[in-house]
Amino acid sequence: MSAVALSVTPLILPGWRARTLLLLLLAGFVVLAGRAVYLQGLNNDFLQKKGDARYGRVIEMSATRGMITDRNREPLAISTPVESVCASPADVEISAAQMKRLSQLLELDGGEIQKRLADNSREFVYLKRHLPPEQAQKVAELNVPGVFLQREYRRYYPGSDYFAHLVGFTNVDDHGQEALELAFDGQLAGKPGSRRVIKDRLGRIVEDVESVRAPQQGRDLALSVDAKIQYLAYRELKSAVDAHRAKAGGIVVLDVNTGEVLAMANLPSYNPNNRGKLDPRTTRNRTVTDLFEPGSTLKPFTVAAAIEAGTYKPETMVQTGNGQLTIGTATIHDAHPAGTLSVAQVIQKSSNVGAAKIALSLPAEKLWDIFSAVGFGTQPRSGFPGEGSGRLRGYANWRPIEQATMSYGHGISLSLLQLARAYLVFATDGEIRPVSVVKLDTPGEATRVISSQTAAQVRKMLEMAVQPGGTAPRAQITGYRVAGKTGTAHKLDGATYAAHKYVSSFIGLAPASAPRLIVAVMIDEPGDGDYYGGTVAAPVFSSVMGGSLRMLGVKPDAPMNNVVLPPPDAPQVREEV
Repeated sequence: MSAVALSVTPLILPGWRARTLLLLLLAGFVVLAGRAVYLQGLNNDFLQKKGDARYGRVIEMSATRGMITDRNREPLAISTPVESVCASPADVEISAAQMKRLSQLLELDGGEIQKRLADNSREFVYLKRHLPPEQAQKVAELNVPGVFLQREYRRYYPGSDYFAHLVGFTNVDDHGQEALELAFDGQLAGKPGSRRVIKDRLGRIVEDVESVRAPQQGRDLALSVDAKIQYLAYRELKSAVDAHRAKAGGIVVLDVNTGEVLAMANLPSYNPNNRGKLDPRTTRNRTVTDLFEPGSTLKPFTVAAAIEAGTYKPETMVQTGNGQLTIGTATIHDAHPAGTLSVAQVIQKSSNVGAAKIALSLPAEKLWDIFSAVGFGTQPRSGFPGEGSGRLRGYANWRPIEQATMSYGHGISLSLLQLARAYLVFATDGEIRPVSVVKLDTPGEATRVISSQTAAQVRKMLEMAVQPGGTAPRAQITGYRVAGKTGTAHKLDGATYAAHKYVSSFIGLAPASAPRLIVAVMIDEPGDGDYYGGTVAAPVFSSVMGGSLRMLGVKPDAPMNNVVLPPPDAPQVREEV
């Protein structure tokens, strides 16, 4: 067989067709190039927005809240990092099994989670805040697209219930809610920042694009309190409240030289680290907000006004008769009728009749002037929120019985902090200065209220009150001279005085030769049958004052055998309430 040769005739397009095809190809390239220029050049922002909408996110950067410390930089409130579980609803892809496990880990009903994820227009929702690290890690291990962790900060209080009423606490958003956390929230809080990131479908950050706004960290706050003195004050106050089955109690320790609060404690207290069952009634700082009638602790101011007026001296005799004084339809009583007493003995024995007679011999304005000058009726302005101003009526409308009873602390109300500040006039040779719960670089300016001579004379009378024959020998301290005054008063129940409800108090200063500290103690409604300031509040003063002076290294001004208590069978000197 012979092979057959095949011939192929080349296809030759007409010239016009070739040119047309080339033009079409060129036109296609031009269109593609134009589209590329349009999209990547002229309309690049549009593409960028589409990309950002799909994968780009702006996330918040938490600012660390400033630390609260005592005067020696001991931390009282610090911020610790925690993880919060968040979601981007539009990106969430979750199986039934994952939903069940997520619900278990977050301790949330699955329906509640679905509800939070329902709005796809939202870029960010919280599912659970402030999880422990191990729990947060288990959530992350589920690898649910659109569910992710975000670093936040939670407040922790090392001082727990010892400092609760002073420091306060924050809410879940780290904003102050009580006490100094609230008062100084602007300083402590700082300002959060933000940054733009690219996330993958699992919500993980794959690229940190840029910082939008840098966070501003909060500033620290140094308080005036001394942590060691605060622990001592709280411990001794609690011991007394428990022993006397009291409703509540408060204590304030002031630095005489600066007006700084070295301790401020209240009972009942609470744990700011565990507020799941917090009773709102326990959160208020009673030493600052609550008002009470101070009883006989006001007698030294009555006597100071009389000495300043020039009508009395410490040795001036006052006739108290049989311990009764009738004014109109009311009768004032003394617990121990003593006949004639010197002014100094009126303080020592805490004579209501003696104080009333002294007050009634003065123009009402003189008594009001000293009460007002030491801060009664006005807020102490210590820096603490919610300070009570107390009640001090204008003298123009005082009735004689009102002038008499106010001389021994009835018909007038004030806070424990106000009372502590007022006693500065007897500790600083007649001057009073502002008080502060924040550490001071320089003390506030002092204002003279009484002469240094009058202050020294009253201080001597207050020393007599803590010696045998006075109302508070249990306030004595080994190695230190003490000056102070008891207070015992019926509590107001509405518009009348409750028959069996009392406020027991003691306030004093030491060392009496050169006072360094003032300690004010108030026990509310002691329930064990003993309610006198000399037996309920004075021992707390002794323990706290003595311990505080030794902590501060204050030199003793008395021999170590200076404490002299009356014999056990000796009758107790008490004030009438």
